[in-house]
Amino acid sequence: MAELPSGLLEACVVVGAPGDKLRDIHKQTKLNELPLLEAEVLHVHAPPFVSKETNSSQVIGPAFSRVQRRRSFIKKKRRDRVAEPLFNGEATSHTEASSTSEDSSVPKDLDLIALPQLCFPGGLQLAHEQREDSYHFLVFTDLFGNRTHGVVVQYYRAVQSCQEGVVQNGHRWNPTRSRLYAPFAVCIISKFPYYNALRDCLSCLLVQLRPARQADFEETIKEFSAKLSLVPIPPPGQLNVSFSLRPLQVVLPSRADQDSPVIDIDLHLPFLCFTHTALLQVLSYLLQEQKLVFFSSDWARLTLVAESLLLYLQPMSWQQPYVPVLARGMLDFLMAPTAFLMGCHISHFEEVAAETEDLILVNVDDGIIQSSWSETIELPAVPVAAAESFMSRAESLQLHYDLELCHLGVGTDVNTLRSQRRDWQRRLNSQIQNIALELVVNIFRGVQDFLNHEHRVFNSEEFLRTRDPADQLFYKKVLETHIFHTFLRDRLNRKQDTFIRMEQNMRNNAHRNRAMTESPRRPPMSELSRTGYSSYTSSYNRLSKRLGASLPNLEQPASDTIIAISSSRPESLRKMSPDVGLKSPQKAVKVFRLPEFPPPLAYHYVQNYYSDMVASLGKAINATPPDESALLARYHYLRGLVNTVSNRRLDALEDFQSLYKTDSDIFPSQMVKSLVDSLPDVERLQADKRPELKRLISRVKRDQERERACHDDGHEEDAVKRFQLPKKYMQLDEFVKCVQESGIVKDQGTIHRLFDALTVGHQKQVGPDLFRVFYTIWKETEAEAQEVCLPVSVLEHIEASECVFKLSSSVKTSRGVGKIAMTQRRLFLLTEGRPGYVEVAQYRDLEEVKVSSAPFLLLRIPSLKLRVRGRKEVFEANLKTETELWNLMVKEMWAGRNITDQHKDPQYMQQALTNALLMDAAVGSLQSSKAIYAASKLAHFDRIKMEVPMMVPKTTAETLKHKINPSLELAAPQAVDVLLYTPGQLWVSVSGGKVMVFDASSWSLTHTCHVGSARLNCMLGVDKDQVWMGSEDSVIYIISMVAMVCNRQLTEHRAEVTGLALDTDKYSQRVAYSCSAEGSVMVWDVSTLQVKRHFRLSCDRLQSVYACNGSLWCCSRDSIMEVWRNGSLKNRIHLPEQQRGSTAAFSSALLLPERGELWSVCVDSGEVCVWHIKDTTKPFQRVALQDCTGCYCMIKVKNQVWVGGVGRSSSKGKIYTLDTERYQVLKELHGHNDKVAALCSAEDRYVLSGAGKHDGKIAIWKVE
Repeated sequence: MAELPSGLLEACVVVGAPGDKLRDIHKQTKLNELPLLEAEVLHVHAPPFVSKETNSSQVIGPAFSRVQRRRSFIKKKRRDRVAEPLFNGEATSHTEASSTSEDSSVPKDLDLIALPQLCFPGGLQLAHEQREDSYHFLVFTDLFGNRTHGVVVQYYRAVQSCQEGVVQNGHRWNPTRSRLYAPFAVCIISKFPYYNALRDCLSCLLVQLRPARQADFEETIKEFSAKLSLVPIPPPGQLNVSFSLRPLQVVLPSRADQDSPVIDIDLHLPFLCFTHTALLQVLSYLLQEQKLVFFSSDWARLTLVAESLLLYLQPMSWQQPYVPVLARGMLDFLMAPTAFLMGCHISHFEEVAAETEDLILVNVDDGIIQSSWSETIELPAVPVAAAESFMSRAESLQLHYDLELCHLGVGTDVNTLRSQRRDWQRRLNSQIQNIALELVVNIFRGVQDFLNHEHRVFNSEEFLRTRDPADQLFYKKVLETHIFHTFLRDRLNRKQDTFIRMEQNMRNNAHRNRAMTESPRRPPMSELSRTGYSSYTSSYNRLSKRLGASLPNLEQPASDTIIAISSSRPESLRKMSPDVGLKSPQKAVKVFRLPEFPPPLAYHYVQNYYSDMVASLGKAINATPPDESALLARYHYLRGLVNTVSNRRLDALEDFQSLYKTDSDIFPSQMVKSLVDSLPDVERLQADKRPELKRLISRVKRDQERERACHDDGHEEDAVKRFQLPKKYMQLDEFVKCVQESGIVKDQGTIHRLFDALTVGHQKQVGPDLFRVFYTIWKETEAEAQEVCLPVSVLEHIEASECVFKLSSSVKTSRGVGKIAMTQRRLFLLTEGRPGYVEVAQYRDLEEVKVSSAPFLLLRIPSLKLRVRGRKEVFEANLKTETELWNLMVKEMWAGRNITDQHKDPQYMQQALTNALLMDAAVGSLQSSKAIYAASKLAHFDRIKMEVPMMVPKTTAETLKHKINPSLELAAPQAVDVLLYTPGQLWVSVSGGKVMVFDASSWSLTHTCHVGSARLNCMLGVDKDQVWMGSEDSVIYIISMVAMVCNRQLTEHRAEVTGLALDTDKYSQRVAYSCSAEGSVMVWDVSTLQVKRHFRLSCDRLQSVYACNGSLWCCSRDSIMEVWRNGSLKNRIHLPEQQRGSTAAFSSALLLPERGELWSVCVDSGEVCVWHIKDTTKPFQRVALQDCTGCYCMIKVKNQVWVGGVGRSSSKGKIYTLDTERYQVLKELHGHNDKVAALCSAEDRYVLSGAGKHDGKIAIWKVE
């Protein structure tokens, strides 16, 4: 049977005193002190409540419940037939009363042993007078950490022995006895923490129970439970569900997204209980996983406050034992050896404090935090900067609803008043969530910069080193916790949660651009000098460890940065909005109102109810415009749930299939797999006749096979390792892995050269001692440079983004005595005494670098001589033993700058800087006569300059403006598969469905997302908010440019999607065309995402489609076809005779409709063929491309055609620009080390080219 979706109700349990004990107590005439009784489970009601026997002996129970298999719960039979004491003076025999409870049952995974105690945590206390109803909340956690939630109401009913009463006016009355009241508890158990909603439900139940006769007592609760079992849980997003339980309208709020929890409590309660400082203290202890015990005189307050605090830590999740309500008989739980979060009644405070150790005692009522082992708590607090930012935001919260009501009249409708309060609470909850999330982001920002995803390693030492010294103890404790380990695991699994989204939003643009251009290891000197290193690293002023992908303009300094968290709180922060962090506008919340409940214990009434719900959802779907795809998705999801529980499997699958086109993020994979597996043969045959269901089923099966394959591969998604220095000798492969894990460098080529350097003169393996010394020197050099604090007089001479990477010892030079400083742009002398600045040289101005010797008395001291362009005098520095090392480093920086300027590629300069620093660490660690020779192995660019002069042809140098490296974070380059320019943005697809988005004004990376896991073949900007992407996995993915999310998919194609095009049909409506490799072409209505028509062409691998003047041009490997819009073939162009052969194939076609021409190129030919559209028997022009063996892509820009290919002699990428008027090659451009596989135009001003995997870069060319 299919796995049914979880509904609101898991079970409803009635707990109270056993009848025989109540009877015995009532017989005793004089009882001044009523005893505490032991509670028992009296009734259990769990779905399904109605069922229909089918021919297959399968019981179908139409109710929302994961638990369909149940085990019996049977009360002990009582042998005596004495009448039970009953409530409200009603009586019946025991046999009648127990007849329904004999076969009551309990869900398989529900443990009832502790429930009676938890329903009466203070004990079951009888009373002589009626007491007020009391509510409290429970949380149950199973062995796997899954939580279930309970809402309990305790209410009192009068007890009287029916044998002793007399009847007056229809009521039994005994004047001699005082009345006895017994408490009963009704507990609703749910998989979801709907605390407010379930409390509302119980309030409505009590309205029915108070006047009810005892004979109707159990039936009333059973009917109430059956109604709740019909309520579906709303899908994640902006659609809530409401239902009527007279007299109240109850609302179930939805989760914000798939990974967020349900929030149905008042999140501001902790702000009312604690000062901001105390609140931060409690959050700090939770993050450090201490043993916390909450105390309150109100059982309900314990759970609500604890739940709110854990929600403040989202997306971090508490992993330790969690029991917010401990009954009086459970206090021994507090002796547990692990960390925990538990709650007790305030009356046990002194007892717990005296009997236990190592506990943090939190008095919720008074807002006081104490320890059970000392008068003061010596645990570290939340980092100062994050705490001050939190308090500044919290001060702006409006926590009092009464202030909201000042200008409003008195409402007369209770549901309207409740709705107003709910809306206010939702807004306040959202603000509190933002403030709390900003606190978590401020504490743990930059964590992912110290992660190595490939090896799943976290470099904790490096992370700690960048934290403020005053906060070190806090981080040391937190880094050892389970809560942080789970958080790291989610980062390594690239989980796109609220933490990631807020951190991206909080990254200042100037910081982002600077992080992409400078080294990951040093902050700019302007920051260090203004704030000091510790201040810099404690907030977002620290540079990202991760190098970015580009640099906007090498000649212009980056603008000054804005500090995200100020160490001194400005007054203006008091007025800042509490939801400044995410800056996402709150979406309007829609409410779907369920139909009125039917008699819930009759099968046909329940089925009619579901039919009504399906009809209501159908009306809602028809009334929703197609552009509100997110809302449509929620309606389809709900209808799919209802169809599932009412056994309409095919309709359910159809609804879930439609989620691909509306919002695939909420697609319920497990439920759909279960549905597919449960389809009977008859329905399976019906599904195969419906194309959309056949596609869905085949996709589900494919996903299952892929999951099994991944499981068989043993891929560990839970593993998180800490970086540790090696303990044994390492061969090359182990050395590469170790260096990558350490975070020193990722590039494999560089690591191979480092291995050669460290193994000069001995066996090719690196020992643990040598690596430890190398690693230590690398880190010490880093720290020394970060401690350099330049005076303002020096800062005036260097750019704001410059960092000092290396300082020499104090030496005598031809320009005075001082220390030589090396930045990424220049060398300068930091003069001694009163620190001053003397320019030595910018790297691009160097003409000669050599080692010499300076006379000193009878000695010759080694010195470094630099000849600088435009200066007559030679700069000489007596660097003594450092001379050879500085000679190597300066030459490498000089060569790196030259190559960077020639190729307009900033990565070369970054690489040269890394090489120079590695030389320094290698020389320091080797300490031998061969140290300098070993370091020379790392002089990569200097060697290239000496061996093969990297002169760039003049035409290329003039046309090339810049380069971007999308593979900069990776160990090896990846091919650029597709390029697309939309206004202001460059979209880049690299291997495995990874899409990177660059800001076209600065060419800086702004977003990265993954669409599927297969290679992308094509991209198309469809409108202002949609980019379509055709994938090898046969899916068209749709990314929203505004939200930058990919949550819609078109799954109609059966083979890899190879081409996309845009056009308007004869009714002037926008349509999109897509083609797939096996020859299918589909025409899409852009607004509804529906296929208007489709057809299939006979060809060898269809690879692109173009729309023009009412017809389509489709390019395949063996032909180019002109096709009418209805799919009939109009014309077919075959390969030119000279190019026909076993490997010959068209690679690209380009239509020039204004000239009536078609241009084509082939994958193994260096020739461009030009055809007349009206006469396609043979090309009328052929343009030979010099030194070209094949062409892969082609675009038109202005009156030029740009062709991307590969050279014959060097196998390097080439770009040819052709004149469309004269059919001549205008330019031959050399910009890549691999074939040019992708081209796109940016507003006809620039052309961008992307290369294969041996190069992996994007070149930006100026269009003349």
